[in-house]
Amino acid sequence: MGNIRVVHYLNQFFAGIGGEDRADHRPEVREGVVGPGMAIKAGFKGQADIVATVICGDSYFGENTDEAKAEILEMIKKYEPDLLIAGPAFNAGRYGFACGTVADMVQKELNIPAITGMYEENPGVEMFRKSVYIISTKNSAAGMRDAVAKLVPLALKLVRGEEIGSAEEEGYIERGLRKNYFSDIRGSERAVDMLVKKLKGEEYETEYPMPAFDRVPPNPPIKDLSKATIGLVTSGGIVPKGNPDHIESSSASKYGKYDISAFDDLTAQTHETAHGGYDPVYANEDPDRVLPVDILRDLEKEGIIGKLHGYFYTTVGNGTAVASAKKFAEEFSQELKADGVDAVILTST
Repeated sequence: MGNIRVVHYLNQFFAGIGGEDRADHRPEVREGVVGPGMAIKAGFKGQADIVATVICGDSYFGENTDEAKAEILEMIKKYEPDLLIAGPAFNAGRYGFACGTVADMVQKELNIPAITGMYEENPGVEMFRKSVYIISTKNSAAGMRDAVAKLVPLALKLVRGEEIGSAEEEGYIERGLRKNYFSDIRGSERAVDMLVKKLKGEEYETEYPMPAFDRVPPNPPIKDLSKATIGLVTSGGIVPKGNPDHIESSSASKYGKYDISAFDDLTAQTHETAHGGYDPVYANEDPDRVLPVDILRDLEKEGIIGKLHGYFYTTVGNGTAVASAKKFAEEFSQELKADGVDAVILTST
């Protein structure tokens, strides 16, 4: 075959159109390479051409999925591609949903291979891992070079119809599909060999990894709420007006600690949400809807709780890696304990 014809799918951010303020951008198509397509094109080393780039805002796609799919499919069809590349989406959840949806649609409707890339915690992984090859990426665009290095070789194999190796060999996220193969060593021998290695403390690789469940035992209940200090923590992104610490609207790299000792009520004049991925109108109208300072002040006055802690901790849960969230909590939970907080109310969106 001649040069492989590729259509690339991007969201509004990676296309350089804008951030959350432009997430309602309608589908459009541009000839040739846009944004990260440059790195992918370089990775192909002349073996493939990105003939067009389809762009759509994440909010538009999520809120008008059927219409967006129909528009995008017609745009892609026109270029008669041999392959579709979506993203990579890294840890952006709505972008992951869009990339997975477009890749899955193209495979089914146009009968051509498609590939995307996501961080393992992107919600799009669980939705599409069985139907689409998803390259395992780092959790931000800083991992673009690593993503392209894995994406390009697998994309070429897919479009050429070559045999695809294991997830570990090829760099894609395990698909949860079982495949029969012939082994020189029967199962009982392999099982005993793994068991012996495990007992000796040696490295071994299971043929069927089991899911890991993060179980957190609950603490004992508060004996007397009327003497307890209650803290507020939120992943709903409530921050002082202007977001002074510039907490990101998605994939947050930080959290904030803010003084509420002088507040009986949060208002649109004093606080807002930094959170992307949900309609912020009602949270911005009355931030107490996400961080209930007003209700807790009432409970404090009524003597139902001892007092509300003078500071709240906040971050954005949208696309934020579990590892980052754990790190944040490990830090501020020590401060809460040192400040004599007896219990925490954790609110979301």
